[in-house]
Amino acid sequence: MGLNLRPQAWFDLLSDQNLEVDGPRLNQRMRELESFGANAAGGIDRVAFSDANIEALDWMAGLLVESGFSPSIDFAGNLIARKPGSSPELPSIMLGSHIDSVPGGGNYDGQVGSMGALEVAATLADAAYTTRHPLEVSIFSNEEGGKTGSRALAGEVETFELDIVTASGFTIGDGIQRLGGNPDRLEEVRRTDGSAEAFLELHIEQGAVLDADEIDIGVVEGIVGIMRWTVIVDGSTNHAGTTPMDRRSDAMVGAARFIDLVHTTARRMPGRQVATVGRLEAEPGAPNVIPGRVTMTLEIRDLSMAGIERVFNEISGNTARITEETGTHLSFQRFYTSRAAPTAMWIREIIETSAQGLSLSTHRMPSGAGHDAQSIALFAPVGMIFIPSVAGVSHAPDEHTTPQDVVNGANVLLQTLLELDER
Repeated sequence: MGLNLRPQAWFDLLSDQNLEVDGPRLNQRMRELESFGANAAGGIDRVAFSDANIEALDWMAGLLVESGFSPSIDFAGNLIARKPGSSPELPSIMLGSHIDSVPGGGNYDGQVGSMGALEVAATLADAAYTTRHPLEVSIFSNEEGGKTGSRALAGEVETFELDIVTASGFTIGDGIQRLGGNPDRLEEVRRTDGSAEAFLELHIEQGAVLDADEIDIGVVEGIVGIMRWTVIVDGSTNHAGTTPMDRRSDAMVGAARFIDLVHTTARRMPGRQVATVGRLEAEPGAPNVIPGRVTMTLEIRDLSMAGIERVFNEISGNTARITEETGTHLSFQRFYTSRAAPTAMWIREIIETSAQGLSLSTHRMPSGAGHDAQSIALFAPVGMIFIPSVAGVSHAPDEHTTPQDVVNGANVLLQTLLELDER
């Protein structure tokens, strides 16, 4: 093919071909995938490396064979299925997600993007449509436990991680072997810059914005960066009954003031950053003892790493008043950093054009959660498509996305892929 079609001409071509996903088949296969690891609460326990995970991957590999793909398990335990294009010298277009769940998780996180990718593959096969670029459907291993599979493709997995015990009871290294991989050869799956034309991931929002505002498609601007600190508030331990209120150095009071500072600062500053104190421990932790130390976590997320630093500097720069008024001392130790991963602007524009051509409403938004696309962005341009999560519920049995929204997302994925293929 290789036609240089403008957007309207391209949509006219799609209309003539009537190329769209088979919605009933997609939703039926979604239901079938749910059966692998289904629990009594209506959710799933398909944690990485479990029997249910392995059985589901085997089932999906069979479906990919039916669509003319050649599936295999790479050394990182990823299910990678390839299909040649008419111009084999071109880099591949990747699409996919993950199917492992959190314990007691829902039926849509990762599953929508994985089955959406398989449905796009099946739709192209049904139409005997051959893309110019080779296609690669990727179902990544252990997304919920640290994005092991996608990070391996980016060369980001460190040796010590292989000994971490996962929710399945297996270490990551042993789990990779259970899937058919080889943890001693992870370096061999590492991709280089330019090895893929692009990566597309369809995913549920896992938040309430699209559902509440009745928007069909979220066009993801990027996956937020994350920084986390341990925050220690030191005061003076003393008797809770005999120490007057005006003679206390209460670490808990200092902590309370700090939590309020975090909340008000993140809300006051311009931007879409979020800041959270998610864990707190008082010492000695007795009801009749004034806490002498409180240990907390501070997490800040933003699309810009510089934005995270600005919020942190604003928070830490305003702690002097807390220490002065409460007689405490605050200290910070950063212990975790996850880099922000912006999506490619040109892919965002294609996603928007694709959705609008289907008469679907769109909204540009950040992803506040981590995704496999975050890893792939280290070596290829990425694009992410969000569809609504009913009431914003995720990582729970009540997680739900309507069948029509699933179909909408898959059709946007299909048409985005076709436009990418024509570039």
